[in-house]
Amino acid sequence: MTIVMTFPLVLRMRDSALGGGGGDGTYFIWLVRWYQKALFELKISPLFNPNLNYPQGWYLASTDITPAMVALALPGSLLFGPTWGYNFAMLLSFVLSGWAMFLWVKHLTDSDMAGLIAGTIFAFLPFHLAHVEAGHLSLAGTQWFPFYFWGLSDILKQEKFAWKPVLMASISAGLIGLTSPYYVYMTVIISAIFLLGFIIFKGYKRLKNIVFWESLLTFCILAALLVGLSMLPYLGLAAEGGLASRSLELLNRYSASPTDFFIPSEQHFLWGAWVSEQFDPEFYQEATLYIGAVTFVLAVIAWFKRKQFHYPELFSVAILVASAGFVLAMGIQLHWLGKQVDFLPVVLQDIFHQVEMPLIYFPAYYLFRYLPFFSKMRVLMRFGLFTLLFLSLMAGLGAYLITRSASRKVRRWVGIGLLVLVIIDFYPGVLTGFEPTVARPVDYWLATQPDTGAVAQFPFSYESDQGQVYNTLVSQKPYLGGFFNANQPEQYLRIKPAMDGFPSAESVDLLKKLGVAYVVVDSSAYSDYTAVDLSIQSFGLRLMNVSEEEYVYGWP
Repeated sequence: MTIVMTFPLVLRMRDSALGGGGGDGTYFIWLVRWYQKALFELKISPLFNPNLNYPQGWYLASTDITPAMVALALPGSLLFGPTWGYNFAMLLSFVLSGWAMFLWVKHLTDSDMAGLIAGTIFAFLPFHLAHVEAGHLSLAGTQWFPFYFWGLSDILKQEKFAWKPVLMASISAGLIGLTSPYYVYMTVIISAIFLLGFIIFKGYKRLKNIVFWESLLTFCILAALLVGLSMLPYLGLAAEGGLASRSLELLNRYSASPTDFFIPSEQHFLWGAWVSEQFDPEFYQEATLYIGAVTFVLAVIAWFKRKQFHYPELFSVAILVASAGFVLAMGIQLHWLGKQVDFLPVVLQDIFHQVEMPLIYFPAYYLFRYLPFFSKMRVLMRFGLFTLLFLSLMAGLGAYLITRSASRKVRRWVGIGLLVLVIIDFYPGVLTGFEPTVARPVDYWLATQPDTGAVAQFPFSYESDQGQVYNTLVSQKPYLGGFFNANQPEQYLRIKPAMDGFPSAESVDLLKKLGVAYVVVDSSAYSDYTAVDLSIQSFGLRLMNVSEEEYVYGWP
């Protein structure tokens, strides 16, 4: 199913990628190769790259380092190259996510078919496909969540202490931390809601059970240790002021609309084009939170027939957590169809005797103000993953009820019919967003030049582009920039005002001090490049090479 749902990715493994060609996938392809080089060739920590943000160096924890997902990519990278390894890790994220949910639902129902339907839903959620398309290797790593909440659920209800659920939940928590700082921080918040819901719906008598506290305390100690180790690079950088806080306005822009959960993906093979024409959210890939019509119906059936199960409290907890994810994903203020709601609907204007929408803040606003590190996040929409996770679980349980109620002769065919409906609901069609992962001709030229210094790219705004980071795989030269979309290092912020004025005496002198030997200028970014070229050479730089639109200068 992964091959079909992502086709023709399996045919483009070595040379192309979704999210490549300068997208975020380009950075993660570079990251796979950097881990490989650091661990097996240079024998150094991959968390610090001395040749980016040169000469200061770059702590990669200022963006995603996702060791767990890179670990899945490394074997393929060693054999067939980093692009192949990256693509393989993306494919594996679907297989493992579906397998994890399959096992959880099979554990609850003893039904392979119910597990297969739930696993298919969770594996191929449009949320997952959208982040793969965007090249978000870290956010594609959703496979640990079913194991984590399965283990946590068993911890909270066990009557006799057992290590299996404790280790399952603890190790999964550590793997979530090694996948994405976003995911682990959100998981901590959601886990508190999960625990509260379990106590409420399972009964307060559990608080008097010594096994409950023994299991929970053991889990908390192990999980805190593993998650703490996974977060050390980020915590160290935060202590040095290297992780920037986001503005309330930015978080509000990345707030979901309730409609995001009910509008099909723009990539759907039947109605995706129509959806794209009718609805145009600012960040459509982040706003792709479609639950699925089949998923929703199956989850509703499971809810109304929950008393047929031996664990009805799980349904109440699932609805609570799904609702919490829904509310937190909506961020700071109310949005609708991807736009902030500034005016009351006409029917309400007469009731409230005003036109403008009252200033109402959602819970995320108060978390932003009072919860440590919450302001480090940017995209609150991603909380919607927990809504999708628990509705996938409930949909699997609903599928179990439907197939069980059918006669033995048609039970399998009913299950297959539900599976087909799920696939039709989510199928994106033949994917077309592939970009070749190739460097520029100028980078191949740079690779042939002496290692006399670093490379700088102008206009200087290009320095922080992930595509430029990928190009260093070919040029093999130290580079003044890095992938600084999230957090900018001290050196970059310090030199940026002068470098933005290039060409100038100040910027050229600074390039010399920083050990830059090759100044690459993209001529297409300037309206009158003849004048720019004359200005550059007037400051003592000479033209060394012209490769397509890239001019390379150096010192005599």
